[in-house]
Amino acid sequence: MEYYTTAELAEKWGITQRRVAIYCKEGRFEDAILKGRTWLIPGDVEKPKDPRRNKKNSEESK
Repeated sequence: MEYYTTAELAEKWGITQRRVAIYCKEGRFEDAILKGRTWLIPGDVEKPKDPRRNKKNSEESK
């Protein structure tokens, strides 16, 4: 199985490395592995929805 680092996925998805690391820490990637200080993320994962976007949109509609 192919694995990506947070930097590789961040570049691929157009988001920050920190955001990808947060997704890993929150458990959004089922088989992500923390090896030392590096997250190894399976190559078949899909980009999760950003929960901050939903919160902002719901506040605007009030």
